[in-house]
Amino acid sequence: MTHRTRRALVLALSVSAAATALTAVTGPAAATATPSSPTLTWRPCPQSDGPAGQECAELPVPLDYRDPDGPQLTLAVSRVRSENPEARRGTLLVIPGGPGGSGLRRLTQQGKALQRELGDAYDIVGLDPRGVGGSTRTSCELSANDRHLTTLRSWPAPDGDIAENVARSRRIAEACATNSGAVLRSLTTANEVRDIERFRQALGEDRLSAYGVSYGTYVGAVYAQKYPERTDRWVLDSNDDPNPRRVARGWLANMARGAEDRFPDFAAWAADPAQETAGLRLAERPEDVRPLFLSLAAELDRAPRATTTKGVPLTGNRLRQAMQTALYNDTSFDELARLIRQAMDPKATPVLTPDVAGPMSDEDAAVTLAVICNDVRWPASVDAHERAVADSRVRYPLTAGMPVNITPCSFWKNEPVEKPTRITDDGPSNILMVQNRRDPATPYAGALNLRAALGDRARLVTVESGGHGAYLGTGNACGDRTVTAFLRTGQRPARDVSCPDD
Repeated sequence: MTHRTRRALVLALSVSAAATALTAVTGPAAATATPSSPTLTWRPCPQSDGPAGQECAELPVPLDYRDPDGPQLTLAVSRVRSENPEARRGTLLVIPGGPGGSGLRRLTQQGKALQRELGDAYDIVGLDPRGVGGSTRTSCELSANDRHLTTLRSWPAPDGDIAENVARSRRIAEACATNSGAVLRSLTTANEVRDIERFRQALGEDRLSAYGVSYGTYVGAVYAQKYPERTDRWVLDSNDDPNPRRVARGWLANMARGAEDRFPDFAAWAADPAQETAGLRLAERPEDVRPLFLSLAAELDRAPRATTTKGVPLTGNRLRQAMQTALYNDTSFDELARLIRQAMDPKATPVLTPDVAGPMSDEDAAVTLAVICNDVRWPASVDAHERAVADSRVRYPLTAGMPVNITPCSFWKNEPVEKPTRITDDGPSNILMVQNRRDPATPYAGALNLRAALGDRARLVTVESGGHGAYLGTGNACGDRTVTAFLRTGQRPARDVSCPDD
């Protein structure tokens, strides 16, 4: 799965006015690992374009924490150490998104930027959750056709029919039940949280600071709920709705609203005369871009176009998925505009964006499915999904019913072994949330629900911008400055604040 896709499974008061009164969060004291803590043997593992001095190790964790001395899994872990012991104040854990995101990859990609912002205040660490990257993996042995993003995400047929989605969902759930085993059943948010706690013990830290993004905000919120005394400075960026009755089902449904919130940013960009030189201007007015896109997607529903990728045509749903992914970051707008231009030109052969050009690996598909299906029970009624899809297609045509469609989770063979954690306001007031106003993947409304659940434990920094990933992601100096100040000094805004778009 490409980095761009993984960012897919993969939200006008200046902060300065409200930041005059600040609260302090104290720092951690170093702790010695207990005799029962696992030992980490670090080795150099330099990464291309990664931070200097990156080290890697392997962390053993129980397959089942109810049997801590039973079968063990191995997690890949990594760190970049502070070079100044006198300036070092603790350890910052980078929690990746997903499910299916790699902590090691995120550390490699953002390590240099974090070092620039934070100096030598932290050792910066990450781990690949079980099932991901260099950690113990598993698979469902799915066919390649069932591992495309446009099939793992249940895009309805052009007329809204979901019969093919139902059949595929049954097939995938059956394959995962037949071909996987205990490792797949262990892929849950609850176990990722337990694994983080075991990592803390192995590091010998009394408390951790954290920087969680996207799904990592839910992991971070659950950790803070389960182990509040082990949290120091906690940053949650691009926040998931913590509703324990829905969890990932709610996150997926929210994407319909998120796409509608974010698409106007792309429309304004695509109508800007500045795009004319590169041949990427799609319309003279922003309000004309949306009907153009919807019309083109409907045309591709009727008559898909051959592409430069053999055997993978550009369908309406592939265009919709490419759009949904491109909305994550302004830097992807040019790829989407180019694909639209090519699709509109009868003489051109469209070049698919990487996220829709080929299948995920079987291992990536397995972990993406398993966590969301294992965490909570999903409704199985086909009739209810048909009604939801029909309604969503009218209310949110950009996503054509996909966010509320049926998934393999409705036919999952493994019952959830524990209830999702209810996030509450019981715990230290040491959480800083940061959220783009127009986030296509974790919409603002969901972030407000997490903010309400946390109560006085949290403050929310709203960045008046679009895209997925606020801190060091949009170039908003006000938002970046506020998060950096919190991590470096413990100073947090006394109340929720807003950062205008730069």
